[in-house]
Amino acid sequence: MELIGMLDSPYVRRVAVAMLAAGVPFAHRPISLFRHIDEFSQINPLLKAPTFVADDGTVLMDSSVILDYLACVSPALAALTPSAPAAQLDASRATGLALIVMEKAVQRHYERALRPPEKRHEPWIARVDRQLTAGLEALDRELPGSGWIGGGDLGVADISVVCAFGFTQGLLADLVDTARYVRLAAFCALGEELPAFRAAPARDGVTAPVARAH
Repeated sequence: MELIGMLDSPYVRRVAVAMLAAGVPFAHRPISLFRHIDEFSQINPLLKAPTFVADDGTVLMDSSVILDYLACVSPALAALTPSAPAAQLDASRATGLALIVMEKAVQRHYERALRPPEKRHEPWIARVDRQLTAGLEALDRELPGSGWIGGGDLGVADISVVCAFGFTQGLLADLVDTARYVRLAAFCALGEELPAFRAAPARDGVTAPVARAH
């Protein structure tokens, strides 16, 4: 199995950390959507990161689709999602918020990194900023005061939150005062110290190591 994409993408990192945490062996290829377009398009002409290549050569994309497939083939990865209904509801809520934060943070980053200033639409930027802030505020308010989401071990929801906040903190610190979100920042700081996160840092060009099978 191969994971294609750069770890500075919160979506790519989300999949990599989940696979590392679950001990799912995979090869990581840090190919950039921007610097290595020809190489990436040979694997996936849709140019979507993360891209995942299954053992039979089937190409999947979208982090949630990839994790859904991996949960079917790896009991350890499936266990990263709680089975009890109440815990599952909490995890689903947090995952949804984290994915919205990722989406809006990525949009905001691309808006200024890729679009010329004269072509930026300020009402759209303000809308994205409001959505991003609302997502961060909800996570900060709703995360548990201690422990992981759902009350069990580290799961996909926790991984998603940490990756979302890490991207926002790393690339939008001049636009988003992440220090405002005290509970969220503390939660994510604990996550970043875990081996799976340290092995897959949110940095351009880093290759995640092969996971040890559990």
